[in-house]
Amino acid sequence: MGVIVNLDVMLAKRKMRSKDIAERIGLSENNLSRIRAGHIKAIRFSTLGALCRELDCKPGDLLDYVYEESDEWDGEE
Repeated sequence: MGVIVNLDVMLAKRKMRSKDIAERIGLSENNLSRIRAGHIKAIRFSTLGALCRELDCKPGDLLDYVYEESDEWDGEE
């Protein structure tokens, strides 16, 4: 999958620590670490919204997509 998580970049821009943002949005540090590392298959809109609220950004600032040929959809899941 070509989805890239840019949470580390936004945290650095805002000069915030992951521990602080995790506490503010009510997420465990471990779960936030998994999001930061891109080791997730899904993210709740409520979590994404809370991150955007605290970091004063939009979802597109946190997530990016790079097209890969392996991303071709065959209509099956």
